[in-house]
Amino acid sequence: MNKIKETVIISGKGGTGKTSVTASLIPFMKDTVFADCDVDAPNLSILLEPERKKEELFYGMKRAVFNQDLCSSCGQCLEYCRFGAIRDDFSVITPSCEGCAVCVHVCPTGAMTMKDVPVGSLFESETPYGTMVHARLIPGEETSGRLVSQVRKNAMTVAEETGKSRILIDGPPGIGCSVISSVTGADSVCIVTEPTLSGLHDLKRVYTMILRFNPEVFIIINKSDLSEKVCSDIEAFAAENDIPVTLKIPFRKEIIEALSDKQIPSLAEKEFFRDLGWEDLIKKLNPSEIQ
Repeated sequence: MNKIKETVIISGKGGTGKTSVTASLIPFMKDTVFADCDVDAPNLSILLEPERKKEELFYGMKRAVFNQDLCSSCGQCLEYCRFGAIRDDFSVITPSCEGCAVCVHVCPTGAMTMKDVPVGSLFESETPYGTMVHARLIPGEETSGRLVSQVRKNAMTVAEETGKSRILIDGPPGIGCSVISSVTGADSVCIVTEPTLSGLHDLKRVYTMILRFNPEVFIIINKSDLSEKVCSDIEAFAAENDIPVTLKIPFRKEIIEALSDKQIPSLAEKEFFRDLGWEDLIKKLNPSEIQ
């Protein structure tokens, strides 16, 4: 069986249009499983309107659980907790608990125990274009990197079971642990940037981060006509580092209107995207599966 290839779309800076680009690719990608790895703020489903088929809880690190019936009110847990996670009545403030388990070790009566606590949910859904795997982290919870890794594992399982040849991943913004989890082991990474100073700055940062993973890298410049100078600076950076600029998408009011109507831009503005060379990008991602 041929290796299932993973392509991740990231941005460094938030708001560059990463998810809009991902959504615009999806209708043209056959033989593909889709994954939304922006687990802190997933929004790919807004445009795809998936029908949820499976849902499961995702458990993060163990956290302390208090049993009032066993408590002798000695106060050891309150004294030794360094994270302010124990109230005066010795109950646990779960979001503040770091799972160090010191309260369990110092409690003489066994009133404190460590238990797995759900920190988010994993989903498998069907869209008009294929299966999508996605997740949502409970606000304020950590372990986003682990949840992203599980989304990718689930997407790989779906691809193997259904005989798909590729996984297209909408990655999170930034350069943090969730982005690292998104790109680790991926075959190719597309960086969507914009011609602003922060866009260029974060492009450089995220490129430096992904270098150690050695994927194939290419760039899409979205809203490319916002600044001719910064767009040229991005192209110069790409040339210096032998990164192909695969596509430049100028700002277009009709795309904003399409997104406001929950329409996929590449379907709402077919001629515009065709004239940009959209099919060349599809061929690059999946050369044998052009619709």
